[in-house]
Amino acid sequence: MGKLIKNHWARLIILAAGAYQVAAALEGFFWPKIFWDFLTKTLDAAVKPIPILQIINLVFGLLLIAWEWPLGFIAGSSFHRSLEARLAVLPLTALAAALIYQGTNAAIYQVIGLGVYFWAYSEGEMICAKPWTLPQRGGKTGRV
Repeated sequence: MGKLIKNHWARLIILAAGAYQVAAALEGFFWPKIFWDFLTKTLDAAVKPIPILQIINLVFGLLLIAWEWPLGFIAGSSFHRSLEARLAVLPLTALAAALIYQGTNAAIYQVIGLGVYFWAYSEGEMICAKPWTLPQRGGKTGRV
Protein backbone atom coordinates (compact mmCIF):
# COMPACT_ATOMS: atom_id res chain seq x y z
CA MET A 1 0.00 0.00 0.00
CA GLY A 2 1.22 3.51 -0.74
CA LYS A 3 2.31 6.13 1.71
CA LEU A 4 0.06 9.12 2.40
CA ILE A 5 1.58 12.28 0.94
CA LYS A 6 0.33 14.79 3.41
CA ASN A 7 1.29 17.94 1.51
CA HIS A 8 -0.83 16.84 -1.47
CA TRP A 9 -3.76 16.14 0.87
CA ALA A 10 -3.32 19.52 2.57
CA ARG A 11 -3.11 21.20 -0.84
CA LEU A 12 -6.54 19.81 -1.77
CA ILE A 13 -7.99 20.95 1.55
CA ILE A 14 -6.58 24.46 1.11
CA LEU A 15 -7.84 24.62 -2.49
CA ALA A 16 -11.35 23.89 -1.21
CA ALA A 17 -10.89 26.46 1.56
CA GLY A 18 -9.71 29.08 -0.93
CA ALA A 19 -12.76 28.50 -3.09
CA TYR A 20 -15.00 28.80 -0.02
CA GLN A 21 -13.21 32.01 1.00
CA VAL A 22 -13.73 33.59 -2.43
CA ALA A 23 -17.42 32.64 -2.35
CA ALA A 24 -17.75 33.97 1.20
CA ALA A 25 -16.14 37.27 0.22
CA LEU A 26 -18.45 37.68 -2.76
CA GLU A 27 -21.48 36.88 -0.62
CA GLY A 28 -20.20 39.32 2.00
CA PHE A 29 -20.43 42.16 -0.50
CA PHE A 30 -24.20 41.65 -0.66
CA TRP A 31 -24.87 40.65 2.98
CA PRO A 32 -22.12 42.21 5.12
CA LYS A 33 -21.96 40.64 8.56
CA ILE A 34 -19.22 40.14 11.14
CA PHE A 35 -19.33 36.70 12.73
CA TRP A 36 -18.69 38.10 16.20
CA ASP A 37 -21.42 40.76 16.08
CA PHE A 38 -23.35 39.03 18.87
CA LEU A 39 -20.48 39.98 21.21
CA THR A 40 -19.61 43.47 19.97
CA LYS A 41 -20.63 45.95 17.28
CA THR A 42 -17.21 47.63 17.08
CA LEU A 43 -16.08 45.46 14.14
CA ASP A 44 -19.05 46.41 11.94
CA ALA A 45 -17.02 49.24 10.39
CA ALA A 46 -14.79 46.61 8.74
CA VAL A 47 -17.63 45.32 6.55
CA LYS A 48 -19.88 48.32 5.96
CA PRO A 49 -20.08 50.97 4.47
CA ILE A 50 -16.64 50.18 2.96
CA PRO A 51 -16.17 46.41 2.42
CA ILE A 52 -12.58 46.21 3.72
CA LEU A 53 -12.79 42.73 5.18
CA GLN A 54 -14.56 41.34 2.13
CA ILE A 55 -11.78 42.65 -0.15
CA ILE A 56 -9.11 41.18 2.14
CA ASN A 57 -10.87 37.80 2.06
CA LEU A 58 -11.24 37.93 -1.71
CA VAL A 59 -7.52 38.65 -2.15
CA PHE A 60 -6.54 35.93 0.35
CA GLY A 61 -8.84 33.38 -1.30
CA LEU A 62 -7.48 34.11 -4.76
CA LEU A 63 -3.93 34.00 -3.40
CA LEU A 64 -4.55 30.57 -1.86
CA ILE A 65 -6.00 29.20 -5.10
CA ALA A 66 -3.12 30.63 -7.15
CA TRP A 67 -0.57 29.28 -4.66
CA GLU A 68 -1.98 25.79 -4.28
CA TRP A 69 -3.02 25.11 -7.88
CA PRO A 70 -0.36 26.72 -8.73
CA LEU A 71 -0.25 29.38 -11.41
CA GLY A 72 2.57 29.12 -13.96
CA PHE A 73 4.71 31.94 -12.60
CA ILE A 74 4.43 30.61 -9.03
CA ALA A 75 5.09 26.94 -9.84
CA GLY A 76 8.61 25.87 -9.05
CA SER A 77 9.51 29.04 -7.16
CA SER A 78 10.91 28.90 -3.65
CA PHE A 79 7.67 30.54 -2.47
CA HIS A 80 5.68 27.64 -3.93
CA ARG A 81 7.95 24.95 -2.48
CA SER A 82 8.08 26.43 1.02
CA LEU A 83 6.10 24.64 3.71
CA GLU A 84 7.31 27.26 6.19
CA ALA A 85 5.70 30.08 4.19
CA ARG A 86 2.41 28.18 4.18
CA LEU A 87 2.65 27.67 7.95
CA ALA A 88 3.14 31.43 8.33
CA VAL A 89 0.44 32.66 5.92
CA LEU A 90 -2.40 30.22 6.64
CA PRO A 91 -3.14 31.47 10.19
CA LEU A 92 -3.58 34.99 8.78
CA THR A 93 -5.95 33.85 6.04
CA ALA A 94 -7.90 31.74 8.54
CA LEU A 95 -8.23 34.72 10.87
CA ALA A 96 -9.52 36.93 8.07
CA ALA A 97 -12.02 34.24 7.06
CA ALA A 98 -13.18 33.70 10.64
CA LEU A 99 -14.03 37.37 11.07
CA ILE A 100 -16.82 37.42 8.48
CA TYR A 101 -19.96 35.43 9.04
CA GLN A 102 -19.87 33.74 5.62
CA GLY A 103 -16.23 32.64 5.99
CA THR A 104 -16.41 30.36 9.01
CA ASN A 105 -16.31 27.14 6.93
CA ALA A 106 -13.29 28.41 5.02
CA ALA A 107 -11.56 29.22 8.32
CA ILE A 108 -12.23 25.73 9.68
CA TYR A 109 -10.89 24.10 6.50
CA GLN A 110 -7.80 26.31 6.58
CA VAL A 111 -7.05 25.34 10.18
CA ILE A 112 -7.41 21.66 9.23
CA GLY A 113 -5.14 22.18 6.21
CA LEU A 114 -2.66 24.02 8.44
CA GLY A 115 -2.60 21.02 10.78
CA VAL A 116 -1.95 18.64 7.89
CA TYR A 117 0.81 20.90 6.54
CA PHE A 118 2.38 20.94 10.01
CA TRP A 119 2.19 17.15 10.09
CA ALA A 120 3.94 17.01 6.71
CA TYR A 121 6.56 19.51 7.87
CA SER A 122 7.23 17.57 11.07
CA GLU A 123 7.78 14.37 9.06
CA GLY A 124 10.24 16.10 6.74
CA GLU A 125 8.12 16.12 3.59
CA MET A 126 9.06 18.45 0.77
CA ILE A 127 7.09 20.07 -2.02
CA CYS A 128 8.54 19.33 -5.45
CA ALA A 129 9.35 22.04 -7.97
CA LYS A 130 6.96 20.48 -10.49
CA PRO A 131 3.43 20.59 -9.03
CA TRP A 132 1.65 17.36 -8.11
CA THR A 133 4.73 15.17 -8.47
CA LEU A 134 6.59 12.96 -6.04
CA PRO A 135 10.19 13.45 -4.94
CA GLN A 136 12.59 11.22 -6.82
CA ARG A 137 14.34 8.52 -4.86
CA GLY A 138 18.11 8.54 -4.38
CA GLY A 139 20.54 7.10 -6.92
CA LYS A 140 20.73 3.44 -7.80
CA THR A 141 22.22 1.24 -5.12
CA GLY A 142 23.53 -1.35 -7.53
CA ARG A 143 21.37 -4.15 -6.20
CA VAL A 144 20.41 -6.88 -8.64
